[in-house]
Amino acid sequence: MPGEALDQQIEVAGMEYQIPDGMHVIPPELIDSRSDLEVDEDLINPKPIFEGYEKNIWFFWHNGYSGMHEYCQRNIRAWHRRFSRLGWVVRVVDRKPGSPLNISNFLDITDSSLFPKAFAEETLSGTYAAQHTSDLVRWPLLLRYGGVYADVGMMQIGDLDRLWNDTIGNPESPYTVLSYHGGNDDVYALTNYFLCSNRGNPLFQRAHNLFLALWAEDGGKISTDGMHNSPLLEGVPMMTAPSFSEDGRTYSVEEASAMLTDYIIQGQALTKAMSSLDPRDGWNGPEYVAKHVYAIEFMVGAQLINDLTSWDGSLAFTLMSLPVPQNSETESDEQKRGRAIVNSCLSRSFGFKLATGLILRVMGDTLSSLWRRHVGSDNVPNTYAHWLRYGTEHWNQNEVPPPIKWKPRKPIAME
Repeated sequence: MPGEALDQQIEVAGMEYQIPDGMHVIPPELIDSRSDLEVDEDLINPKPIFEGYEKNIWFFWHNGYSGMHEYCQRNIRAWHRRFSRLGWVVRVVDRKPGSPLNISNFLDITDSSLFPKAFAEETLSGTYAAQHTSDLVRWPLLLRYGGVYADVGMMQIGDLDRLWNDTIGNPESPYTVLSYHGGNDDVYALTNYFLCSNRGNPLFQRAHNLFLALWAEDGGKISTDGMHNSPLLEGVPMMTAPSFSEDGRTYSVEEASAMLTDYIIQGQALTKAMSSLDPRDGWNGPEYVAKHVYAIEFMVGAQLINDLTSWDGSLAFTLMSLPVPQNSETESDEQKRGRAIVNSCLSRSFGFKLATGLILRVMGDTLSSLWRRHVGSDNVPNTYAHWLRYGTEHWNQNEVPPPIKWKPRKPIAME
């Protein structure tokens, strides 16, 4: 029964997985348990947009869902299986010519109030052009339609439907934004890999306007390189990254931090909007944040596997690939560690962000990059990875995570 703490073994195709304390089994009628092929058909041909309906879950993959890595497809299917019967529609928008899910079918890509010239002309360049293309679609989609935007590397664990209905979906609630907070007491830093809002959210609109202004500098940019130096971001501290070596060259802390800041420049624009006072229209970012932003602490909330393995992707991969002991088999120390990770992640985390991109250059392999390289390794029955995947589709947490308590911050005055 939902709400009860169950201490039981769940049999899955002859294997037994233990449901963690603080979770319950989702009633079967609320899960889309059809075959992968049938679910994929729904994802490739989702329901049409209904004006004013905000239970939308948005993802972006340049070449479309069918061209996505298999482990990411499994992430998306899990979102659909969990939430489609609760009224949510999952869409993976793309830039694939002729695709019904091409972003141009949802937004006017030639509208300069939505996209920079480089997006419209498909001239974005740089090592992370694909990531920055996806950055540019998330706020326009939320501003036009509302709902949830998540990276394809997001595994959802907690009760998104309940939290949405309690906050953004509740007209009586003061909350209009839901995300993770990755900052500290001095700096606002919402993570852009999970963003939720109603249509026309004023914080996201202001942040997107600033984001577009950054892209428009110097006659129009085609990459984010050097954006960390923009005067438009005055007052926002740069991201901090450790030094690292690559191809015989060592990048200093300053160089790595500039690189990271350029990589996550969308987050910098959001931090500026959250932190600013603007006398021209009376905008008070810190006041808006304190009243209207429901932010989940991100380390436990979305990065717990990394935290529990000290950001060692190879270790995380090894542990998650181990077999789960069955019946009277003796559990090794490594298996105990794998079990602790799965139990902790399922019972304590609202989601888990599988990371690729710049982190690979700075930190080396991640669980995500190794699941990508070893196709199917995230879904081998009777492993801790499979246990985690099973739990994200069939179990739900009894409680929703609390929001962080915002502390007063000195605002940034805009001239």
